[in-house]
Amino acid sequence: MIGIADEQGALADLVAETYHAFAEGGALSKSPQYEYRPQQQELASEIAQTLIAQRSLVAEAGTGVGKSLAYLIPSIKYAIESGKKCLVSTHTINLQEQLLNKDVPLAAKLLDVPVTYTLLKGRQNYLCPTRLKRALQGRGDLFTSSEAMELKRVYEWSLETEDGTLSDLDFKPSYKVWQQVCSEADLCSQKRCGSNGKCHYQEARKRANDSQVIILNHNLFFSLLDLDVSDEIEGFLFQRDFIVFDEAHTLENVAAKQLGLNISAGGLRMELNKIFNSRNKKGVLRSAQRLDLAPSVEAVLDHAGEFFDAVSEAVFPDGDHLNGRPQSEVRVREPDLVENTLGAPIQRLRMELSGIVEDTEDEMLQSEVNDAVRRLGEVQEGIAQFLNMEDEHSVYWAEPPRGDFGSMTLRSAPIDIADRLRSVLFSGKRSAIMTSATLSVSGGDLQYYKRRVGAEYASELVVGSPFDLATQMETYVASGMSEPNSQHYGQDLTTWITAFLQYCGGRAFVLFTSYRDMMLVSEQVQKLCGRNGWDCFVQGTGSSRQAMLEGFRQSENGVLLGTDSFWTGVDVPGEALSNVIIARLPFEVPSHPVVQARLEDIKNNGGNSFMDYSLPEAVLKFRQGVGRLIRSGKDKGKVLILDSRVVTKKYGSTFLDCLQPSPVNFVKSVNELER
Repeated sequence: MIGIADEQGALADLVAETYHAFAEGGALSKSPQYEYRPQQQELASEIAQTLIAQRSLVAEAGTGVGKSLAYLIPSIKYAIESGKKCLVSTHTINLQEQLLNKDVPLAAKLLDVPVTYTLLKGRQNYLCPTRLKRALQGRGDLFTSSEAMELKRVYEWSLETEDGTLSDLDFKPSYKVWQQVCSEADLCSQKRCGSNGKCHYQEARKRANDSQVIILNHNLFFSLLDLDVSDEIEGFLFQRDFIVFDEAHTLENVAAKQLGLNISAGGLRMELNKIFNSRNKKGVLRSAQRLDLAPSVEAVLDHAGEFFDAVSEAVFPDGDHLNGRPQSEVRVREPDLVENTLGAPIQRLRMELSGIVEDTEDEMLQSEVNDAVRRLGEVQEGIAQFLNMEDEHSVYWAEPPRGDFGSMTLRSAPIDIADRLRSVLFSGKRSAIMTSATLSVSGGDLQYYKRRVGAEYASELVVGSPFDLATQMETYVASGMSEPNSQHYGQDLTTWITAFLQYCGGRAFVLFTSYRDMMLVSEQVQKLCGRNGWDCFVQGTGSSRQAMLEGFRQSENGVLLGTDSFWTGVDVPGEALSNVIIARLPFEVPSHPVVQARLEDIKNNGGNSFMDYSLPEAVLKFRQGVGRLIRSGKDKGKVLILDSRVVTKKYGSTFLDCLQPSPVNFVKSVNELER
């Protein structure tokens, strides 16, 4: 065991062991699955040193370094010897599955040690058998006939599932049905559900308590994190643990989203319908035989409609509508936007529901009602916080309905997350390791990222990619392309994209910064693909993101047109993806309330909002987009940059520097492309 009093000796041992394990001819080289990479060896050694010293690290490691093994090998060794838990947090489900099914088992095999590990999901992902039993008993009071059929399918699945989570279901149940059978804090407790050994959440919780490595996502981590944790505690989620954030480039935005408000009219309506649905006369009130309280539920619904209508009238200007619906988020700058006509009706309903708890001895019904009271209380408190704008360091805004079934949403987020993260992630005896392929802005400088997340005093490391980008990737810059504000931009965009696709034979991602631009060119791209017999995938036209990716991977000459979610977290190695087209430099829309507030905050503190935020954010996303192309040592391909500002603007060199050492060809017209 590593003793704190003997840190220097332990440091030398673990670092030396890690360094030699990753060396040519080292312990890991005995496995045919291992390939020596000096960058991986350097990263692993630095992580080992960080853990022993109980400090934090920001580490950029280029694509192909093998980050997962570089942090898993020293982390597992340290976890075993110190008795601390290793938390590994990711942004994407794909990486979680890779860690769970491939990387952690491989690390254990290479280390030749038994390792206990598990994937932890948010508790509402887990089926609660006790709640399922209750729902089945009361299905006549709670569900319509079609919902009861869904419940029956869930029950049949429950008899066979070992995982017990929503992702294991072979169909997607309605929100209402799943909300009646999933694990909830007030309803699914160790006392009530843990004793029978069949509760999936309680089993997952036990596995986590018994595991040395716990895999989770950033959203869940921040939802569980105690922001007031003492510096004396040596852990984040457990008494003694440390954390590795993979895909750490998403950390700031995920943390800001998780630590803010999110109150939707539709969400409140669904909560009220669970209590009592006047249309089908189902709900908790019917189970409790308290239909006399139905008018109180209806009163909250009526007041909710009036309240959100008032917000809409106050926030969305007449000119910001298309087909009768507002199109963009609107920032709220002053408190008391509208009168809080919803707080009192919610409070009355909560008090009346609490009376049910006092009048019944049915423990499960008590828990169901208490859960409804708690949820309504969260909405009540959130609305008050939004209207009062209690946190002067947060930005507040309203989002219009999205899609056919969307509803208005009231949102807030911290403007600068650094202060909150600095004290909880990077203080005391806790170790936090942040790694990604894209954390530096220019020349390996990590200061921008470190400032954004409050990691100014963390150690840092930058290791490049082992790939030979000088021979594997070739870049074209359309220097003759009209700028985005030009009247010819739309036509030029279509001309360049179709010409380049024809030149390179498809097998391409075309990445856009706006849905409008994508749809502007999609018709001509689809016609081109049809003429050539290529498959074409356009985001937002019916298929899910995952279905589009799977179809593209299987296609011989596919073309995929995508926006924000395809710039990052997408891995398509091999010839299927041989070309990437960047339609426009990915500057964030300055009108979005969060971006707007961040820019104002920088300016108010004497900074330059463009140089200190807009440019570095665009560069990081640009690097992510270009990084979709070369995913293995055997990949080869071309990148086309369709934004002439990399040539005409002074800041353009910052983007061009990201392309090194790939050769860059400047082409003024499509005629210069080789035929």
